[in-house]
Amino acid sequence: MGSTPTVSVVMPTYNRLRSLQRALQGLAEQTRLERPIEVIVVSDGSTDGTDSYLASAEPPLPIVAFSQENAGPAAARNRGVDAATGELVLFLDDDVVPTPGLVAAHLRDHDQADDDLVVIGPMNTPPDHDISPWVQWEQNMLAKQYEAMDRGVYAATPRQFYTGNASVARRHVIAAGGFDTAFRRAEDVELAYRLADRGLRFYFDHDAVVLHYADRSFDAWRRMATDYGRNDVIFARDKGRTWLLDSIAREFGDRNTLIRGLTRTCLPRPRFAKAASSVLAAVARSAGRVGVEPVAQRALSAVYNLDYYRGMADELGDPADLLARFDQAAA
Repeated sequence: MGSTPTVSVVMPTYNRLRSLQRALQGLAEQTRLERPIEVIVVSDGSTDGTDSYLASAEPPLPIVAFSQENAGPAAARNRGVDAATGELVLFLDDDVVPTPGLVAAHLRDHDQADDDLVVIGPMNTPPDHDISPWVQWEQNMLAKQYEAMDRGVYAATPRQFYTGNASVARRHVIAAGGFDTAFRRAEDVELAYRLADRGLRFYFDHDAVVLHYADRSFDAWRRMATDYGRNDVIFARDKGRTWLLDSIAREFGDRNTLIRGLTRTCLPRPRFAKAASSVLAAVARSAGRVGVEPVAQRALSAVYNLDYYRGMADELGDPADLLARFDQAAA
């Protein structure tokens, strides 16, 4: 067994002490490793006792810990990458639990490929997690992507580069300029576009599993959708991803009739959009409480898509611009 770590695990954390402890325990239980791993945790302005815990003797494995003023996950990950000594960086979130073979699976994939590989693993729903209906919707969408990549419907792309579970050679992250700290949402996907520009390939390994103990409020879930919509426009307009809006417009044509109709009706009418979202949210909550899961999930899908396209329209400055793109793609 060598003494130099092959992989550095970089994990930002913010006010999730109990989740962080669970994640670190999962890393302590990794199997089939021939070299030690380096674990770097960056506390991004935590106020819940995380810093004291990281400075204590309590963590279940050796860690390198840093604390900083709250600056967002991009800045925290950059801090971890700068400090890393491993050839590979494995990015994990603080709300995941690595399964015992996670690190070995990432290492195997990199060992069997050239240096230009980015490995993405699934963030599966834990069987013991009491999950909210909106987070369940989010997990269902991830599961659909995983199934499609497994079946060969499409290969992994930068749009699946979620740093809750992904690995890449450290030198590539540095050469690409690291994470853009201007973004606090989709900063991982934005970096992935730059990695792809450098010729890196993306690979999905269904065996590189973490369990995702996701927990967010309904309002936070909705803000996430709006943020993703805004950022996609920024990526296209300001970051040279001019193809992205055309791709999104084509994908709109594949949405179900309800979502397409609501989007076209609501975007030009902000008050109507707000009322429609409120009604759909109420339907989703009620259906979830009485166990009518299909109805809840359809209503949540409509809410998420409305918020996402509203974010796009807001960033473009005129809903008519976005609707015109949809019409052009459908022509």
